[in-house]
Amino acid sequence: MTAQGHLLFSVACIVLAKKAGITPELVHLDWWHAIPATLLGSLLPDIDHPRSFLGQHLPWISVPIAKVFGHRGFTHSLLAVALALWCLLYKLPASVPVPVGMVDAFIVGYLSHLLGDALTPAGVPLFWPVKQRFRLPLLNFRTGSHAETIICVLMVAGSLWWRH
Repeated sequence: MTAQGHLLFSVACIVLAKKAGITPELVHLDWWHAIPATLLGSLLPDIDHPRSFLGQHLPWISVPIAKVFGHRGFTHSLLAVALALWCLLYKLPASVPVPVGMVDAFIVGYLSHLLGDALTPAGVPLFWPVKQRFRLPLLNFRTGSHAETIICVLMVAGSLWWRH
């Protein structure tokens, strides 16, 4: 998926997560905080690729990660999700208070990225460093194609339409 696809897919996921009430904090989080946290979470796994959206803006982080782990390696695993959650909850300075609902939205975004990539034939190494990739190859079209955009927009529309 492209950055645009991940962003759209993450919006669909956060809308569904809030409607489903996956956590009370997320339900009560306003959209002005939920959407940016989700969007950031959805882009972060591709920090392992220097030409990704974040990789281009943060090359001093992206290039070393890419050299050590490669693309769709560690950052596309559940271990990376756990590390991100731990950092958000325990390693941020006390002067940077992050509401729990925003952490939840960030994690929804991160997981939406992993799910989106799992929908492609390449899959993701959920249990990295185990090399096995998990796939649900429902999206058999070219990355960045109009089909990707159309499907992601339809998913956003469907999530907005769905009533819980």
